[in-house]
Amino acid sequence: MLAIDLRGKRALVAGVADDAGFGFAIAKALAEAGASICLGTWPPALGIFKTLLERGKLDESLRLSSGGKMQFERVYPLDCEFDTESDIPAEVRESKRYRDLGDVSIQGLANRFCADYGDRPLDIVVHCLANGPEVKSPLAETSRKGYLAAVGVSAYSFTSMVSRLGPLVRPGGSFLALSYLASERVIPGYGGGMSSAKAALESDTRVLAYEAGRKWGHRVNVVSAGPWASRAASAIGIIQKMIDYCNANSPLPAPISAEDVGHTAAFLASPLAAGITGSTVYVDKGYHVMGMAVDRSV
Repeated sequence: MLAIDLRGKRALVAGVADDAGFGFAIAKALAEAGASICLGTWPPALGIFKTLLERGKLDESLRLSSGGKMQFERVYPLDCEFDTESDIPAEVRESKRYRDLGDVSIQGLANRFCADYGDRPLDIVVHCLANGPEVKSPLAETSRKGYLAAVGVSAYSFTSMVSRLGPLVRPGGSFLALSYLASERVIPGYGGGMSSAKAALESDTRVLAYEAGRKWGHRVNVVSAGPWASRAASAIGIIQKMIDYCNANSPLPAPISAEDVGHTAAFLASPLAAGITGSTVYVDKGYHVMGMAVDRSV
């Protein structure tokens, strides 16, 4: 039997703060395949997430097919807006949700991994981070500040993670990010520079695949997932309309599940995908191939 086997591998999934999004589903799929899991969580959400875990509120979602429960080796604070501790403004460092957490930058995360596990502690890095403060605004009405914020958090942070975590990943490692079809086609209502951020993310993935491949032997890919009603996606404001439209017009007329994305991520992280790098892999029931709407009433 050909099986995905990630036993003995350690994965970092950055961008998990609940059990409703793609990040959690990816972490669970990697755990099902045998990997040990560490998380990176945005500091303002960290306390609530840890409380939910401690009180057993997520136990059902953590249940594995074996009957056991997914465990997290570490849940690290991570604010991917900052590359180094010196980039964090004093008012942020001293605020209630940050002041007791130390260095929450991407380099700070790298330093914590080395302190906890040694020089090359990782095999898999998954980037599930995106934010567009003006996502409801049309692109032509988006401010420079909002546009650059979207690109910085949603795209450049992946480049920073490959740069700073690449040396910590054992040879043959896998980096993966999450994208969306707005990178290449117009999705009205998905604004604030997020379409530009996703386009940059996919372009960067190709370049990073070359650079990380030649420098460390790592693979770098991106999954372009169909729309999913996570808590984070609710910020778009039209997420259900996006889902309904894709359901009506895809070759496989059904919604994707978070598990679909998780399983694809586990495959791409595994030796079964050893020949795949620099690729955008679509997990959207085939919607990306359509050139005309099937059900124009939606």
